Amino acid sequence: MGPDPSFDPEAAEQALLRLPCIQLEGLFRRSSNYTFLVRLQETDADVEEGMLAVYKPAQGESPLWDFPTGTLYRREVAAYLLARFLGWPRVPPTVVREEAPHGVGAVQMYVEADPSVHYLSSDRRPSETWLPVAVFDVVTNNADRKSGHCLTDPGGRIWMIDHGLTFHVEPKLRTVIWDFAGLRPTRALKSDLERAAASLESGELATSLGELLARRELTALRRRVAAVLSPAYELPHPSSAWSVPWPPV
Repeated sequence: MGPDPSFDPEAAEQALLRLPCIQLEGLFRRSSNYTFLVRLQETDADVEEGMLAVYKPAQGESPLWDFPTGTLYRREVAAYLLARFLGWPRVPPTVVREEAPHGVGAVQMYVEADPSVHYLSSDRRPSETWLPVAVFDVVTNNADRKSGHCLTDPGGRIWMIDHGLTFHVEPKLRTVIWDFAGLRPTRALKSDLERAAASLESGELATSLGELLARRELTALRRRVAAVLSPAYELPHPSSAWSVPWPPV
């Protein structure tokens, strides 16, 4: 399913940043960290109006032994900015909100989706849809690509969410998407990555991601992009049971 020509990611980003009132609608109970469904509005009186979003505050992040505390929300935004620059995969617009009910955090456009439809629930996994996701997860060093992080909206468009465990300096790839192990990225994907590599050196990505990631994390990202761009590069195979997140959905 191709992009929706009526969808304007920049307009969505501006709405996420501009709408001043954030009303808490509920809590996602199965999340590892505190994750809220919120409604962004012009005023408190706009009942049932406004924009639904997912809010992940920094102070709601559970402590981890390998990721610095209070950085997961920034990784969510960094993954979105990289995906937007590349043009793949489709990640909901995500911004940092400094002022929010529980403090600074990531606010992401809410995607309506059927939770029973995800990567592992379908026998059809076309490479044109999922190979870019597999490459993206290698480049971002995604440590938590569960099947349930792959959403399908009512229009059939597939969205990738939950990128808090990304951009670590050490190898952390854990994913359910191993169908493309041993394959090489397409020429089109490499062309996009070449643009990203240049931008990571002294361009838009160097600036925007430099505000969200540590310097050594940005250096590691550049190295992973360079590795994927090497002529003989093939997507990795799982190395152990640890290579698949638990639960997988």
